[in-house]
Amino acid sequence: MAPVLADVEPRNTRNLCIVAHVDHGKSSFADSLLASNGIISSRLAGTIRYLDSREDEQERGITMESSAVSLGWRIPVKQQDDAEPVLEEFRINLIDTPGHVDFSSEVSTASRLCDGALVLVDAVEGVCTQTITVLRQTHLSHLRPLLVINKVDRLITELKLSPSEAYHHLSRIIEDVNAVVGSFYAGERMEDDLRWREKQEAAAKARANAKGEGQDEEEVSGGTEGEEYEERDDSNLYFDPALGTVIFSSAIDGWAFRISRFAQLYAAKLGMSEANLNRCLWGDWFLDPKTKRVINRKKMESMGKKLKPLFVQFVLENIWAAYDAVVLNNNPVKVDKIIASLNVKVRPQDLRSKDTRNLLLAIFSQWLPLAPSTFRAVIDKIHSPPIAQSLRVPKMLHPDLGNSSDEPVAPTNKLEKDLYEGAPTDDRLTIAYVSKMFAVKSDELPENQRKPLTADEMRARAKIAKEEREARAQREKEDQAARDAGLPLAERPQEDLKAKKEREEEERLKAAVSKEVLIGFARQYSGTIRLGQQLYAVLPKFNSELPPSHPQNVRHIAPVKVEQLYMIMGRELVAVEEVKAGNLFAIGGLEGIVGRNATLCAMGPNTGVKDVASVDQDKECLVNLAGVSNTAAPIVRVALEPKDPSQMSKLVDGLRLLNQADPCVETLVQETGEHVILTAGELHLERCLKDLRDRFAKIEITVSPPIVPFRETAVNGVDMAPPKTADKPRGTVIGSVQNGLVTFTVRAIPLPEDIVSFLVANASTIKRLQRDRRAGKGEDDVEEIRAAGDSVEEDKLVAPEEFWSKLSELAKAAGKEWVGLVDEIWSFGPRRVGPNVLIDRTSGAPRSLKKRLERQAALPSSGGTPRPRSPSPSRASGESAPSLDAGELEAQLEETDTPSVNIALPDVRELDENLDTAFQLSTHRGPLCAEPVVGMAYFVEAVELNPGELDAAQVRSKWSSARGSLISAGQDAFRNGLLDWSPRLGLAMYSCDIQATGEVLGKVYGVVSKRRGRIVSEEMKEGTAFFTIRALLPVVESFGFADEIRTRTSGAASPQLVFYGFEILDQDPFWVPTTEEELEDLGEKADRENVALKYMNAVRKRKGMAVERKVVEFAEKQKTMKNR
Repeated sequence: MAPVLADVEPRNTRNLCIVAHVDHGKSSFADSLLASNGIISSRLAGTIRYLDSREDEQERGITMESSAVSLGWRIPVKQQDDAEPVLEEFRINLIDTPGHVDFSSEVSTASRLCDGALVLVDAVEGVCTQTITVLRQTHLSHLRPLLVINKVDRLITELKLSPSEAYHHLSRIIEDVNAVVGSFYAGERMEDDLRWREKQEAAAKARANAKGEGQDEEEVSGGTEGEEYEERDDSNLYFDPALGTVIFSSAIDGWAFRISRFAQLYAAKLGMSEANLNRCLWGDWFLDPKTKRVINRKKMESMGKKLKPLFVQFVLENIWAAYDAVVLNNNPVKVDKIIASLNVKVRPQDLRSKDTRNLLLAIFSQWLPLAPSTFRAVIDKIHSPPIAQSLRVPKMLHPDLGNSSDEPVAPTNKLEKDLYEGAPTDDRLTIAYVSKMFAVKSDELPENQRKPLTADEMRARAKIAKEEREARAQREKEDQAARDAGLPLAERPQEDLKAKKEREEEERLKAAVSKEVLIGFARQYSGTIRLGQQLYAVLPKFNSELPPSHPQNVRHIAPVKVEQLYMIMGRELVAVEEVKAGNLFAIGGLEGIVGRNATLCAMGPNTGVKDVASVDQDKECLVNLAGVSNTAAPIVRVALEPKDPSQMSKLVDGLRLLNQADPCVETLVQETGEHVILTAGELHLERCLKDLRDRFAKIEITVSPPIVPFRETAVNGVDMAPPKTADKPRGTVIGSVQNGLVTFTVRAIPLPEDIVSFLVANASTIKRLQRDRRAGKGEDDVEEIRAAGDSVEEDKLVAPEEFWSKLSELAKAAGKEWVGLVDEIWSFGPRRVGPNVLIDRTSGAPRSLKKRLERQAALPSSGGTPRPRSPSPSRASGESAPSLDAGELEAQLEETDTPSVNIALPDVRELDENLDTAFQLSTHRGPLCAEPVVGMAYFVEAVELNPGELDAAQVRSKWSSARGSLISAGQDAFRNGLLDWSPRLGLAMYSCDIQATGEVLGKVYGVVSKRRGRIVSEEMKEGTAFFTIRALLPVVESFGFADEIRTRTSGAASPQLVFYGFEILDQDPFWVPTTEEELEDLGEKADRENVALKYMNAVRKRKGMAVERKVVEFAEKQKTMKNR
């Protein structure tokens, strides 16, 4: 067991992840870095994909789970004085992440642990959809990125570009990446500008009020008057080869470089300083062959010369020459000249080999080795943990800071001080963040593996075995002699305890069952964590604003004991005894306590944990760092059941393990009792099912067809049937219960699109407004806001205090009956946060949700205990109550006349809760196929009590049953109101990005149209033969889409599917041909398939609802089979 993890100093540690679009070369790039540490052979680098440890990862050729490895590297570091550089040891903690959109959550968990990122971009494909996603993730996680333009060799071997064309192509890729980064910066500056303006307006308002009250304006405004908007330099955000933030590489051929490498090579030859040449090697700088001076483009054009940029002349042409001599036009004479000029050593067998890659690898691995260039860039440009934490952690603890400032923030307490400094000493608080849990087979853990014996141990064992054999032979000889002499056998000493213990340990290892164990993937932020240490596990729902002993926080703090600590080395784990701050590690002992992520805290290495009553004493160390955003919402769901019903318990346990081991999957039990898993896509679903069958449950599982969510709504169609209620506006439904005892009128109208999209985007805001509406329902007990797959438009998200005013503006813009909507909103639905509204248009005071919430906010907190009643004055003064005998009491009772009790008629306002419940239920399960309703407004126009000849007592006797009946009658009314319009289904849609060549473009279009998709745009990438096609595809039609498009195009096109949102299918599921033109075009039986009806019936059939189905269809076309 290693004593500690990372004996190197924190300033010599770097934590980074590799992120990119799928198939842009992340794992191949990581292979070359691993080869530098001798973990794999340099000749296998780029092909073995060492960090892809899963079998299905190797089969498919894509990464599905992030893998970590710790690498060491020594480089000379210049000292402060003019002394010679000193060779220092650096540790690079590297995480290889997936590039497929289905596994975007793995990128989120990895970025939380790192300080920097290598962003890989394919030199041919350029910026793709996932490239933008990972750039956004690095920006939101406050990472320092380095741009790696990989697969530059494809520009030579595939596109056959000249060095000048390749230079312009590479320049365009860097510009595209910088444009993406600039868009993030522009959005943040707009938010900063808005906050500054609001601050100025608030200060101006305060000064105006102070002036009216005669107060000192300067004192009230707080010195904000005249405060100017602070502009920020954004030049450090962009990638520039001259600044060393861009690496050009070919991972498959094992080379990479920054332009500083060529500046180092050519500075002496050109008679320039290395720093000056480094600034000129990229951009429009040219070398005048006569004067040997570097000139810019303007001067070159004035001289009437046509020169090549320095990057083309000194960098690309040399690389192109090497590829031309070795690969394109194999020329042994040129190869020998190149080898001699570069002063590299090549084995004779590589020169004779027919496989040119070996020769290419031998030349470039010595001329432009990948690992040294990359490690040098990482060490120079990515901060060490102490510096990075001083910049990143304040933004993690205080999200309001945003990305607007790169200056360190002063800590306000010991917790922040220790987190910002990241020191490993024992006087610091112990803080570690567990980003995710991952599963490992128990027999693969270091403590369960058979340890290899050293030569000395083997000799010692052989000696012991020989002595035991000799002793056993001697004992047998003595026993035999005693038996021959008729003497009793002598007592023998007990077996050697050490040998017995060793045998028992071997038997235990043999009998160990290979089961899955959950291990935490973590980073140490402060202090040192050791084996056996007691820690607090602060779970994600812990609220730092409340004391730890608060009832809401107590269940989100759990004591844990560190049972194992490991250093992660790709496919292997190395046991260690302690981990110092700034390092990545794996930790055991969290299973059953930590779900997916948590923060581990302690006051120090030797302090224990307090009980619930005393936990406030350790409040200083408790912090919640959890916060992972899943960029890919789970949209695809399937129901699971075991083939053998007796194995249901194994399935439940397997689902529990899967839910913890995968940060994106969700597991739930439906109302029907079905066990359902939600995944991010088809590929993610396949991986989860494989893990369930082979690792977690280890049973045969029956999987239902994919369950895709739909939405229901209604529109104002062209040819609609007459309204169901005569002489009333469309959508009006009159309902009654208890033979007309209670009647009500409801009118349904489709909501304007702007209001619908605003409500969908602000579901979380609506939840926050109503969080404490119901008594006894805490913050953690409120249902989830959105069903799986609902998209949120971040630009429409508003703060709770701005919600009503913004909604009022949208209602006013919609005009007509929507003006004044805000004060009449009774409720939102479904789940009280959905994009449907219940509006009160009855007479009397409106049932306004806004006013009700305002009244609740104005009321004082009622959390205290009720005050006891004050005693009567006589009791208070110590006097006893006067006694009363039984006879006197009986006389008083006889004299007292019993007054008649007047029973009043019930108020219809008592039915408010029942109508609201009916609204919630009807919008949660719509009339078409019991899917959630969106975009509908329901006006309650009248609720009346009609007692008729019944007296108040009789009405009261029927009142409770009437309230119950109103829920079912109200549901029918709300659903019939929607059906009075033209109903529509909302389809979950994928945004599909496909890159393909012109030869297979027609086949791509054919597959998309066959799946009822729609082409949105088609662009040709400049300088390449590739087209980028963007389409919208229904999720319900997407299963098998990727395989089909790869098959039809022979692998020349591969789609990337990202959830887009819901889109209304403009087809009435109940439509039938009625007009003469429709009958002539489609016939009486409407031979054209009604797609909406097909989707609706499929969902109804899956849910066990009634489906109108013809047993015999087209009877005149059927034939009678003859008997043979």
